[in-house]
Amino acid sequence: MRKLIIAVGLIGTLASCTQTERGTAIGAGTGAIIGGVVSDSWGGAAIGAVAGGIMGNLIGRSREREGYCIYRDRYGRRFEARCR
Repeated sequence: MRKLIIAVGLIGTLASCTQTERGTAIGAGTGAIIGGVVSDSWGGAAIGAVAGGIMGNLIGRSREREGYCIYRDRYGRRFEARCR
């Protein structure tokens, strides 16, 4: 069963297109493995997959817009542009 979980995680990682999707897949797979090993239960693996997926998604999003910064104009509105 563990080999099946690892295989599905690897296939999901390879099938992903953007940095965000890759980060989410890698984070969820890693979180599931760590959560399952630490708690020795399916519930721990599920919680680890969710937590890892969220963290992987955030990391992937930050990598997708690399080289861009968020600025504020004099009215307080936020905008995104290339970093100076």
